[in-house]
Amino acid sequence: MVDVPYGESTLDVSLPSCTVTTAAPEGGEAVDVSAAAQAAMADPIGSTLANRVDAEDQVAIVVTDVTRATPDDVLLTALLEALDSAGVPREQVTVVIGLGLHRPMTDEEIEAALGDHAELAINHDPDNTRTVGTVDGCQIDIFEPVADADFLCSTGMVEPHQYAGFSGGAKTAVIGAGGESQIRYSHGPEMLARDGVRLGRVENNPFRAFIDDAGDAAGVNFCLNVTHGPAGITGVAAGDPRRVVDSLAETARDGLAVEVEGSYDAVIAGVGAPKDANLYQASRAATYVGLGANNPLQGGGRVVVPARLPEGAGSGRGEQRFAERLSAADDAATLYDELRAGYEPGTQRAFVLARVLREHDIWVTNSEYPDLVEDCLMHASESSEEAIEPGSDVLVVPDALNTLLV
Repeated sequence: MVDVPYGESTLDVSLPSCTVTTAAPEGGEAVDVSAAAQAAMADPIGSTLANRVDAEDQVAIVVTDVTRATPDDVLLTALLEALDSAGVPREQVTVVIGLGLHRPMTDEEIEAALGDHAELAINHDPDNTRTVGTVDGCQIDIFEPVADADFLCSTGMVEPHQYAGFSGGAKTAVIGAGGESQIRYSHGPEMLARDGVRLGRVENNPFRAFIDDAGDAAGVNFCLNVTHGPAGITGVAAGDPRRVVDSLAETARDGLAVEVEGSYDAVIAGVGAPKDANLYQASRAATYVGLGANNPLQGGGRVVVPARLPEGAGSGRGEQRFAERLSAADDAATLYDELRAGYEPGTQRAFVLARVLREHDIWVTNSEYPDLVEDCLMHASESSEEAIEPGSDVLVVPDALNTLLV
């Protein structure tokens, strides 16, 4: 019997006829987030916030949305206290929910995420942007309230990311508060096919380099980021965005890397909340397994993803494009070839999913939308047990989005 995440709880999976191995990272040690955030602000990487901001500045802070489990309320408290100490009153601060092309957060979700700071927050609108520069020939468009600010900082979660290696740093602002221009370029087939664009890699990663340079163009002056593992939040760092990502990525690698030997008939890839809210987000588990540094599946092996999917495909623009392209396709190989010619932002998730589906079946189990799963070139079943053939060698990765298989 093994436990895998399912929404806010877990599922008990019993595979008595199978050989089962579990890949669970050590996870590091949890920190007191509030105390660690205060310490990071007092001793940042680079100069302090007080030495960067002027008392007259209008400040924008871009925070993560509901798809990231970032303790933004705690991080905002630390940032706002530091700004107040530097002479910047609360009334000069706008908090922007970095949505990218995800759906807007509801008032109730914003209040739950930001607590006493919710009244400062507005949702990002990707159709209300201003061009702030050009990087690699790509126009960098930023949400106007962010572009108009005198000083820009962000929160973020430095966690394994399919393209950036690790998320966080300037990404929260550049993508979360960006327009379709840089999302189309950075998530397009040409970028995603470049050497070095892969899970867990920051150095010599063209995607990460573009995000960092775009952050310079957007004027991302300061960030306060965290990283996490099974134990909870395991690190907090503040200061220069590039160096913050480098520092927390090392912490994350130490806690999240698991060495895997051999190959398996099936991998159960756990997701849990908030990433199993919709198919767009939950499907990351399959691509993290199939396109990571060490794909543990043998030829013809399958990925099994238990996921609730209460939001179905997801209601954001990118999420809808993802589902539309998958559901209209006849097979994964043809879809992959079609998408190599280009696609709209959001469809990159269909592109990388099709890349995995060419080699491996993906089963999404225990979902509220099994018909949607079947329409999107995957298989649905009521349980993980039904999705795995008797006698299989099975690898269970309880937290697939926060495990680096090496």
